[in-house]
Amino acid sequence: MCVVLNISRSGFYKWLNEKLKETSHQKRRRALLLRITSIFTDSYRRYGSPKITKILRKEGWTISERLVGQIMGEHGLRSCVSRKFRVNTTDSNHDLAIAPNVLNQQFKATSPDEVWMADITYIPCREGRLYLASIMACTPAAS
Repeated sequence: MCVVLNISRSGFYKWLNEKLKETSHQKRRRALLLRITSIFTDSYRRYGSPKITKILRKEGWTISERLVGQIMGEHGLRSCVSRKFRVNTTDSNHDLAIAPNVLNQQFKATSPDEVWMADITYIPCREGRLYLASIMACTPAAS
């Protein structure tokens, strides 16, 4: 191969030995990559560079958030960020009849099936937003 490329054997082996030697910078970066990957997977791929930097600093690493972000970007480690949840309630700005508040926060029942309560809540999931509706019947208090 050296003859075909017209280079000396000693030059080739000198180049090869330099390539095989790992610098302290490269060793540190490799160790950082291992630790960043470990923290990232332990957080279920949720932590980004700010949180990972904070954890690394607690462990004694002297590191910037920018370097952590660069290493994560080079190796495709991207955190799963969810958008801020905003409740979308019913539009009450209409001329339709409004149901009267018959109970007026008095949930005591004198007979079964007299008072029923219902509520709805949103549960954010990976597939999107799920709705949970709950209905509760108040029973008369035992005397």
